[in-house]
Amino acid sequence: MRKAKLVIALLAALGAGTAAGADLVSIYREAVASDAQFASARASFLAGQEKIAQGKAGLLPQVTANANLNYTNLDARFIGGNAFAGGQRDFGTRVFGVQLTQPLYRPQNRETYEQSKLQALISEIQLNAASQDLMVRVSQAYFDILQAQANLTFIRAQKSAIAEQLAQAKRNFIVGTATITDTNDAQARYDLSAAQEVGALNELEVKNRALAAIIGKNPGGLAAPAEPIVLNRPEPADMNAWVEQAQVSSLQVEVQKTAVEIAGREVKKQDAGHLPTIDAVASYNDTKANASTFGFGSEVRQAVIGVQLNVPIYLGGAISSRVREAAANRTKAEQDLEGARRSAVLATQQSYLGVTAGLAQVKALEQALQSSLVSLESTKLGRDVGVRTSVDVLNSQQQVANARRDLAKSRYDTIVAQLKLKQAVGRLTVEDLEAVNRLLQTEGK
Repeated sequence: MRKAKLVIALLAALGAGTAAGADLVSIYREAVASDAQFASARASFLAGQEKIAQGKAGLLPQVTANANLNYTNLDARFIGGNAFAGGQRDFGTRVFGVQLTQPLYRPQNRETYEQSKLQALISEIQLNAASQDLMVRVSQAYFDILQAQANLTFIRAQKSAIAEQLAQAKRNFIVGTATITDTNDAQARYDLSAAQEVGALNELEVKNRALAAIIGKNPGGLAAPAEPIVLNRPEPADMNAWVEQAQVSSLQVEVQKTAVEIAGREVKKQDAGHLPTIDAVASYNDTKANASTFGFGSEVRQAVIGVQLNVPIYLGGAISSRVREAAANRTKAEQDLEGARRSAVLATQQSYLGVTAGLAQVKALEQALQSSLVSLESTKLGRDVGVRTSVDVLNSQQQVANARRDLAKSRYDTIVAQLKLKQAVGRLTVEDLEAVNRLLQTEGK
């Protein structure tokens, strides 16, 4: 049932099409169709499902056919009195036959079949994990671009303000109300902002190419969050509840749980090597020879049906050794499960703290932005009455722009942390991306 739901969800994501405007969900849908890493996981999933058919084959009838055609050159000499003529002769022989074997009691094959179903389950869980990882990778790359754009906007606003200051400083120097020092200071600031703009442009290009590597093309313009943005606290608002859920539903924990079960069945399978096996066997052979060692030819048709019993008595200790090996591997799988649980707990704790700290930081930066805006208005008023300078106004403008940039980064980081928290407990879905998507606005809206 879970596999069916997963496949349906993937088909829906592929078939839904790309909405107008490059928002987060449309970018994710393109990634589902184009990302090489996810395509590899999908192929691995399809390959893993074949394990079931391979395991089941050991319980089903095995039918083989054989045929051969031989040419014999014979030189026979018989010693003593007998009725067979010696001499040299050439003759041909042809044989064809069919054999059917139906396992009746093969406990090892039964365990192999049960293991194959568990291996197919692991491939399904891993595809689900790859899908959630793709959501996080796309979201991270998406918001990295928005942050790079915000940083570029900040630097350009800073550069524009400095350019205005530089122009004013040059005018004041010409009329004699400012010194060359003021002009040189403004010029140095402008040159520095120009260099920062080059770096910001390069960083934006790098982030765009990182997303392009996932979706296979340039992403173009992306939707940015609309104001006001409301970010909710995790539900439930209790880290211990998230940790408990992660120990149960984390996809890596699920994989290791299944691996422990496979390892346990491997012990049973190897131990079953001590047991007898029973097969139903049926065969038909048709043999025709023009001659033989004794001179006469023959044509024989033979049909056989019966039950075959094989009892292992002593195989050099190989079975006991394989049982010990399987038991050790089961212990290893159990320790890997414990390691997966601890990793899931750590990832959940880190993500939860990242969300809560991010929300607190967003709130603080929102207040800082409001304070910076008030300070900017006060500074402009002070300049108009002569108690503040244009440099003071410029510094206030930079402070506002810097607060906007930091607030955007904090919001983006918190959104991604929320998605990572869902991923840590194995519960990240497309609906979570759609919830984030509702915070965005496409160009032209």
